Amino acid sequence: MTGKRVLVRVDFNVPLNQGEVLDDGRIRAALPTIDYLLERRAVVALVSHLGRPQGVEEALRLTPLAQRLAELLGRPVNCVPDCVGASVADSVMQMAPGELVLLENVRFHPQEKKDDDDFARALAHPFELFVQEAFGALHRAHASTHAIARHLPACAGLLVQREVDVLSRLVVEPQHPYVVIVGGKKAEEKIGTLFGLLEHADLFLIGGGVAYTFLSAQGLKVGNSIVAPDWVDEAKRFVKAAYGQGAAVVLPRDVQATRALEAHPDVALVPSNNIPEGWMGMDIGPVTTREFRRRIKDAKTVFWAGPLGAFEYPPFDKGTVEMAKAVASSGAFVVVGGGETGAAFRQAGVEAERVFISTGGGASLALVSGKPLPGLDALRAER
Repeated sequence: MTGKRVLVRVDFNVPLNQGEVLDDGRIRAALPTIDYLLERRAVVALVSHLGRPQGVEEALRLTPLAQRLAELLGRPVNCVPDCVGASVADSVMQMAPGELVLLENVRFHPQEKKDDDDFARALAHPFELFVQEAFGALHRAHASTHAIARHLPACAGLLVQREVDVLSRLVVEPQHPYVVIVGGKKAEEKIGTLFGLLEHADLFLIGGGVAYTFLSAQGLKVGNSIVAPDWVDEAKRFVKAAYGQGAAVVLPRDVQATRALEAHPDVALVPSNNIPEGWMGMDIGPVTTREFRRRIKDAKTVFWAGPLGAFEYPPFDKGTVEMAKAVASSGAFVVVGGGETGAAFRQAGVEAERVFISTGGGASLALVSGKPLPGLDALRAER
């Protein structure tokens, strides 16, 4: 491996605040593969996306990520101002064995999200091997996760291998009762995948922003709460399908609501079936929290995808924190979907040996529900 030029697709799409990394969980998760390659004297270049830039955006450059990575590795991490082109190739070709560089935000190029083959070829140009370590991006067919595998010998990194192994336990003979906890902001990103979980799950506990689409589907008043109108009929269809297969769907009975997210918001505890006009549900209430805790008490398997409230804005973190504590102490085998859910779980400050925090929310949900993972399928096709 000495001197071999290796491109590693990592998922360093982490939350930032004024250039400071707020949650470095995804960076830490990639360290074993990075260390493995550096110890074997490879020339290592990391590539990642950050946010959803429209062209080059200074606030979304990867310099803060390089700084945090350098702190974790205890060694300098150089940055280059792009991810493709002659200057990048020259920099990589001049690197010595055992050196590491972080390329610039791959989404600064619109060809990335288009899965453009020419862009993938340019990205691959100076390298001899591609390592897929961005589990959180495997469900997206982008140039750096999918098309790239056509231009370099490709393999999965240590993180991707572990993620697939652990999450497969939710598909291959999971222990019952099997409880799925669903939250997050966007019903349109969750409801379609829930159908794939019906084959295995016994119970669905639904909170977060997703819950208001389900409550709206029942004809209930949800005030100004977030609703995905195009998914109301699918929510109805899912509830019917779940009960048809003997699985229960439990929705919030009370919610913490506010009129506006601000430094010191007005907060009211209201029934979930009658949220006043001008108010929006922001967290599950105490009655719902107790009900959810009771429902997971005897669970043997738990999959949690999405925070149960706007946990970034206290006091609307209480439901998620309480459920994190309950899940961690349940004795069940627990998989926490990555992204915001993983950040919320770490924010709750609880740890448990049987809890696995995935680095990919959408990717983990896609895998356990039987949806395609283009980034993973590309590796299999390459072989």
